[in-house]
Amino acid sequence: MDPASLLTVAVSLFFILDPFASLPVFMSVTKGLDGDTVRSYADRAALVAAALLVVFIFAGPYLMDVFGITMDSFRVAGGIMLLLMAVDLVFDLSQSKKSESGAPWVIVATPILTGPGVITQAILLTDSYDILTVAVAGLAALGVTWLILRCSERIMKAVGTDAIGILSRVIGLLIAAMGIEYIFVGTFNWIDAHELIGGILTS
Repeated sequence: MDPASLLTVAVSLFFILDPFASLPVFMSVTKGLDGDTVRSYADRAALVAAALLVVFIFAGPYLMDVFGITMDSFRVAGGIMLLLMAVDLVFDLSQSKKSESGAPWVIVATPILTGPGVITQAILLTDSYDILTVAVAGLAALGVTWLILRCSERIMKAVGTDAIGILSRVIGLLIAAMGIEYIFVGTFNWIDAHELIGGILTS
């Protein structure tokens, strides 16, 4: 397992997880609870998010084969998904983050942590890196996210809500760039695979 690849994948997934954007949500759903309960919720949320991530990392490519979806088509769809997620972060449009239905730790686990964007990115990364590297990197990124959630109150007091909001928007721009890159690469690969440009030129 290449350490450089491991770090690259872990950083990429950490950006998509964006635990800093989850801090206000986590604090709102755990408001008024004692410290032990808050930490327990962080533990449960991270555990469920990790389980979902691992399942989709290993099962995702097989599901694509079952439904006859090519990696290039999925890359374009994933790029669109990441682009929408980035718009969500930059303009703070998400409605799912404002939901208070269900157990608080479940809401944090999914869709806030392991949502469509994270699942999409994880599956796409398995096309460039081996599955074990993506799985270990994903768990490492979630491990850091878990620590951030457990220290959420201290971080919010030390940094402030405004700083967290600015950081989330910067991360949103990076995610948008990743999404656009996926759309371009997937589109050109699909065109090349179907020899559409050559067919148009010779017709």
